[in-house]
Amino acid sequence: MAILWRDVACSNVMASETGDTTQSGKGSSSKSVAGTKAIDRALHVLSSFVTTPEQGITEIAADSDLSPSTVHRIVRALVQSGYLEQSSETDRYHLGHAAHVLGQSARESWGFDRALPILERIGSITGESVNMGIADGNDVVVLLRIESVQPLRFDQPAGSRISMHCSSMGKTLLAFTDDPLPKLDYARITPTSITSEVEYEKELAKTRERGYAIDDQESIPGVSCVAAPILNAEGVAVAAIAVQGPTVRMTDERIEAIAEQAIASATEIRATLGLDKLSGLIR
Repeated sequence: MAILWRDVACSNVMASETGDTTQSGKGSSSKSVAGTKAIDRALHVLSSFVTTPEQGITEIAADSDLSPSTVHRIVRALVQSGYLEQSSETDRYHLGHAAHVLGQSARESWGFDRALPILERIGSITGESVNMGIADGNDVVVLLRIESVQPLRFDQPAGSRISMHCSSMGKTLLAFTDDPLPKLDYARITPTSITSEVEYEKELAKTRERGYAIDDQESIPGVSCVAAPILNAEGVAVAAIAVQGPTVRMTDERIEAIAEQAIASATEIRATLGLDKLSGLIR
Protein backbone atom coordinates (compact mmCIF):
# COMPACT_ATOMS: atom_id res chain seq x y z
CA MET A 1 0.00 0.00 0.00
CA ALA A 2 2.86 2.41 0.79
CA ILE A 3 4.21 1.95 -2.74
CA LEU A 4 0.78 2.59 -4.21
CA TRP A 5 0.38 5.82 -2.20
CA ARG A 6 3.84 6.93 -3.28
CA ASP A 7 3.01 6.39 -6.94
CA VAL A 8 -0.33 8.17 -6.58
CA ALA A 9 1.35 11.10 -4.82
CA CYS A 10 4.01 11.43 -7.53
CA SER A 11 1.36 11.27 -10.25
CA ASN A 12 -0.80 13.86 -8.51
CA VAL A 13 2.09 16.26 -7.96
CA MET A 14 3.36 15.90 -11.53
CA ALA A 15 -0.12 16.48 -12.92
CA SER A 16 -0.62 19.48 -10.64
CA GLU A 17 2.71 21.06 -11.55
CA THR A 18 2.82 20.28 -15.28
CA GLY A 19 -0.88 20.53 -15.97
CA ASP A 20 -0.90 17.15 -17.74
CA THR A 21 -1.03 13.49 -16.72
CA THR A 22 0.45 12.05 -19.92
CA GLN A 23 4.10 10.99 -20.08
CA SER A 24 4.46 10.38 -23.84
CA GLY A 25 4.16 12.15 -27.17
CA LYS A 26 5.51 15.50 -28.31
CA GLY A 27 7.31 17.39 -25.64
CA SER A 28 7.74 14.31 -23.42
CA SER A 29 11.34 15.28 -22.63
CA SER A 30 10.37 18.70 -21.30
CA LYS A 31 7.49 17.13 -19.38
CA SER A 32 9.93 14.64 -17.85
CA VAL A 33 12.19 17.45 -16.67
CA ALA A 34 9.20 19.37 -15.32
CA GLY A 35 7.93 16.24 -13.58
CA THR A 36 11.29 15.64 -11.90
CA LYS A 37 11.38 19.25 -10.72
CA ALA A 38 7.83 18.93 -9.39
CA ILE A 39 8.71 15.80 -7.42
CA ASP A 40 11.81 17.49 -5.97
CA ARG A 41 9.64 20.39 -4.83
CA ALA A 42 7.04 18.08 -3.32
CA LEU A 43 9.68 16.12 -1.41
CA HIS A 44 11.15 19.37 -0.09
CA VAL A 45 7.73 20.48 1.11
CA LEU A 46 7.08 17.09 2.71
CA SER A 47 10.50 17.05 4.42
CA SER A 48 9.86 20.43 6.01
CA PHE A 49 7.29 18.80 8.30
CA VAL A 50 10.05 16.82 10.02
CA THR A 51 11.23 19.92 11.88
CA THR A 52 7.93 21.86 11.82
CA PRO A 53 5.09 19.37 12.38
CA GLU A 54 2.28 21.85 11.67
CA GLN A 55 2.45 24.62 9.06
CA GLY A 56 0.41 26.95 6.95
CA ILE A 57 0.93 27.75 3.26
CA THR A 58 2.83 30.98 4.04
CA GLU A 59 5.30 29.20 6.33
CA ILE A 60 5.91 26.40 3.84
CA ALA A 61 6.47 28.92 1.04
CA ALA A 62 8.98 30.86 3.14
CA ASP A 63 10.89 27.70 4.05
CA SER A 64 10.91 26.26 0.52
CA ASP A 65 11.54 29.55 -1.29
CA LEU A 66 8.53 28.83 -3.53
CA SER A 67 5.57 31.04 -4.31
CA PRO A 68 2.43 30.51 -2.20
CA SER A 69 0.49 29.51 -5.33
CA THR A 70 3.02 26.79 -6.17
CA VAL A 71 3.05 25.55 -2.59
CA HIS A 72 -0.75 25.47 -2.57
CA ARG A 73 -0.81 23.22 -5.66
CA ILE A 74 1.79 20.88 -4.16
CA VAL A 75 0.05 20.73 -0.80
CA ARG A 76 -3.29 20.08 -2.46
CA ALA A 77 -1.79 17.09 -4.30
CA LEU A 78 -0.17 15.75 -1.13
CA VAL A 79 -3.46 16.07 0.76
CA GLN A 80 -5.27 14.22 -2.02
CA SER A 81 -2.70 11.40 -1.74
CA GLY A 82 -2.91 11.20 2.03
CA TYR A 83 0.61 12.45 2.76
CA LEU A 84 -0.69 15.65 4.34
CA GLU A 85 -3.87 16.45 6.22
CA GLN A 86 -5.47 19.79 7.03
CA SER A 87 -6.75 20.63 10.48
CA SER A 88 -10.41 21.64 10.45
CA GLU A 89 -9.77 23.87 13.47
CA THR A 90 -6.65 25.78 12.39
CA ASP A 91 -6.58 25.18 8.61
CA ARG A 92 -2.89 24.30 9.04
CA TYR A 93 -1.32 21.14 7.64
CA HIS A 94 0.38 18.14 9.24
CA LEU A 95 1.63 14.74 8.06
CA GLY A 96 -1.13 12.37 7.00
CA HIS A 97 -1.80 8.67 7.30
CA ALA A 98 0.18 7.73 4.17
CA ALA A 99 3.32 9.42 5.54
CA HIS A 100 3.00 7.54 8.82
CA VAL A 101 2.51 4.21 7.07
CA LEU A 102 5.53 4.86 4.85
CA GLY A 103 7.66 5.84 7.85
CA GLN A 104 6.66 2.70 9.73
CA SER A 105 7.47 0.61 6.65
CA ALA A 106 10.93 2.19 6.47
CA ARG A 107 11.59 1.47 10.16
CA GLU A 108 10.63 -2.16 9.68
CA SER A 109 12.70 -2.44 6.50
CA TRP A 110 15.84 -1.13 8.20
CA GLY A 111 15.23 -3.23 11.29
CA PHE A 112 14.93 -0.21 13.57
CA ASP A 113 12.03 -1.85 15.39
CA ARG A 114 14.52 -4.49 16.56
CA ALA A 115 16.95 -1.80 17.73
CA LEU A 116 14.29 0.09 19.68
CA PRO A 117 14.10 -2.37 22.64
CA ILE A 118 17.86 -2.09 23.08
CA LEU A 119 17.64 1.70 23.26
CA GLU A 120 14.69 1.43 25.63
CA ARG A 121 16.69 -0.83 27.91
CA ILE A 122 19.68 1.50 28.20
CA GLY A 123 17.25 4.37 28.71
CA SER A 124 15.64 2.46 31.56
CA ILE A 125 19.00 1.58 33.12
CA THR A 126 20.41 5.10 32.95
CA GLY A 127 17.17 7.01 33.40
CA GLU A 128 18.29 9.35 30.62
CA SER A 129 17.22 10.07 27.02
CA VAL A 130 18.78 7.96 24.27
CA ASN A 131 19.30 8.73 20.57
CA MET A 132 20.39 6.75 17.54
CA GLY A 133 21.63 8.78 14.59
CA ILE A 134 23.54 8.73 11.31
CA ALA A 135 25.68 11.20 9.41
CA ASP A 136 24.08 13.35 6.72
CA GLY A 137 26.55 15.84 5.28
CA ASN A 138 27.99 17.87 8.15
CA ASP A 139 25.06 17.03 10.42
CA VAL A 140 23.85 14.10 12.45
CA VAL A 141 20.22 13.13 11.89
CA VAL A 142 18.36 11.53 14.79
CA LEU A 143 16.67 8.32 13.61
CA LEU A 144 15.34 6.91 16.88
CA ARG A 145 14.65 8.61 20.19
CA ILE A 146 13.81 7.32 23.67
CA GLU A 147 12.66 10.01 26.08
CA SER A 148 13.82 10.09 29.69
CA VAL A 149 11.13 9.73 32.33
CA GLN A 150 12.91 12.35 34.42
CA PRO A 151 11.09 15.69 34.74
CA LEU A 152 14.38 17.49 34.01
CA ARG A 153 15.38 16.34 30.54
CA PHE A 154 16.22 17.58 27.05
CA ASP A 155 13.90 16.76 24.15
CA GLN A 156 15.38 16.06 20.72
CA PRO A 157 12.79 14.30 18.51
CA ALA A 158 13.53 11.94 15.64
CA GLY A 159 14.35 13.94 12.52
CA SER A 160 16.35 16.55 14.44
CA ARG A 161 19.64 17.65 12.93
CA ILE A 162 22.75 18.28 15.06
CA SER A 163 26.03 19.84 13.98
CA MET A 164 28.85 17.28 13.74
CA HIS A 165 31.49 19.33 15.49
CA CYS A 166 29.62 19.91 18.75
CA SER A 167 27.81 16.61 19.30
CA SER A 168 28.95 13.32 20.81
CA MET A 169 27.39 11.33 17.96
CA GLY A 170 29.13 13.56 15.41
CA LYS A 171 32.50 13.05 17.08
CA THR A 172 31.93 9.30 17.20
CA LEU A 173 30.96 9.07 13.53
CA LEU A 174 34.01 11.10 12.45
CA ALA A 175 36.45 9.37 14.79
CA PHE A 176 35.67 5.91 13.47
CA THR A 177 35.89 6.40 9.71
CA ASP A 178 38.45 5.96 6.93
CA ASP A 179 37.36 9.20 5.25
CA PRO A 180 39.33 12.42 5.72
CA LEU A 181 37.89 14.98 8.12
CA PRO A 182 35.31 17.05 6.23
CA LYS A 183 35.35 20.83 6.17
CA LEU A 184 33.34 21.76 9.26
CA ASP A 185 32.03 25.07 10.51
CA TYR A 186 33.60 25.28 13.96
CA ALA A 187 31.07 27.78 15.25
CA ARG A 188 31.10 28.64 18.95
CA ILE A 189 27.58 27.54 19.88
CA THR A 190 28.36 27.46 23.59
CA PRO A 191 31.39 28.54 25.66
CA THR A 192 32.71 24.95 25.57
CA SER A 193 32.29 24.35 21.81
CA ILE A 194 35.43 23.29 19.96
CA THR A 195 36.26 26.03 17.48
CA SER A 196 39.39 24.84 15.64
CA GLU A 197 40.29 21.87 13.48
CA VAL A 198 43.47 21.23 15.49
CA GLU A 199 41.56 20.90 18.75
CA TYR A 200 38.88 18.83 17.06
CA GLU A 201 41.47 16.38 15.72
CA LYS A 202 42.78 15.98 19.28
CA GLU A 203 39.25 15.29 20.50
CA LEU A 204 38.73 12.64 17.79
CA ALA A 205 41.99 10.95 18.82
CA LYS A 206 40.75 10.79 22.43
CA THR A 207 37.45 9.35 21.19
CA ARG A 208 39.21 6.59 19.25
CA GLU A 209 41.43 5.77 22.23
CA ARG A 210 38.64 5.38 24.78
CA GLY A 211 36.00 4.05 22.35
CA TYR A 212 33.36 6.69 22.99
CA ALA A 213 32.78 10.44 22.65
CA ILE A 214 31.69 13.11 25.11
CA ASP A 215 29.75 16.31 24.49
CA ASP A 216 30.42 18.52 27.51
CA GLN A 217 27.75 21.19 27.04
CA GLU A 218 29.18 21.90 23.58
CA SER A 219 25.87 22.16 21.76
CA ILE A 220 23.43 23.05 24.56
CA PRO A 221 24.36 24.63 27.89
CA GLY A 222 23.51 22.34 30.78
CA VAL A 223 23.27 19.18 28.65
CA SER A 224 26.02 16.56 28.44
CA CYS A 225 26.10 13.47 26.21
CA VAL A 226 28.03 10.23 25.76
CA ALA A 227 28.03 8.40 22.40
CA ALA A 228 29.31 5.06 21.15
CA PRO A 229 29.75 3.94 17.53
CA ILE A 230 27.84 1.20 15.76
CA LEU A 231 30.58 -0.32 13.61
CA ASN A 232 30.47 -2.33 10.40
CA ALA A 233 32.82 -5.21 9.53
CA GLU A 234 35.60 -2.75 8.58
CA GLY A 235 35.39 -0.92 11.90
CA VAL A 236 33.72 2.12 10.32
CA ALA A 237 30.99 3.87 12.29
CA VAL A 238 27.76 3.69 10.28
CA ALA A 239 25.60 5.01 13.11
CA ALA A 240 25.92 6.04 16.74
CA ILE A 241 23.90 5.92 19.92
CA ALA A 242 24.04 8.68 22.51
CA VAL A 243 22.83 8.99 26.09
CA GLN A 244 22.15 12.58 27.10
CA GLY A 245 21.09 14.27 30.29
CA PRO A 246 21.44 17.38 32.42
CA THR A 247 25.09 18.08 33.25
CA VAL A 248 24.26 18.08 36.96
CA ARG A 249 23.47 14.35 36.67
CA MET A 250 26.26 13.48 34.20
CA THR A 251 29.22 13.34 36.59
CA ASP A 252 32.62 11.97 35.46
CA GLU A 253 32.03 8.67 37.27
CA ARG A 254 28.56 8.30 35.81
CA ILE A 255 29.77 9.15 32.30
CA GLU A 256 32.24 6.25 32.44
CA ALA A 257 29.53 3.84 33.56
CA ILE A 258 27.10 5.08 30.90
CA ALA A 259 29.82 4.83 28.24
CA GLU A 260 30.30 1.12 29.03
CA GLN A 261 26.56 0.55 28.66
CA ALA A 262 26.45 2.56 25.42
CA ILE A 263 29.31 0.54 23.90
CA ALA A 264 27.64 -2.74 24.87
CA SER A 265 24.31 -1.55 23.44
CA ALA A 266 25.95 -0.42 20.19
CA THR A 267 27.55 -3.86 19.83
CA GLU A 268 24.18 -5.51 20.42
CA ILE A 269 22.49 -3.30 17.83
CA ARG A 270 25.18 -4.25 15.31
CA ALA A 271 24.46 -7.93 15.90
CA THR A 272 20.69 -7.36 15.82
CA LEU A 273 20.56 -5.35 12.59
CA GLY A 274 23.25 -7.31 10.75
CA LEU A 275 26.09 -6.01 8.62
CA ASP A 276 24.01 -5.88 5.43
CA LYS A 277 21.59 -3.43 7.02
CA LEU A 278 24.39 -1.39 8.57
CA SER A 279 26.23 -0.91 5.28
CA GLY A 280 23.15 0.80 3.86
CA LEU A 281 23.22 3.45 6.60
CA ILE A 282 26.42 5.09 5.31
CA ARG A 283 25.52 8.35 3.57
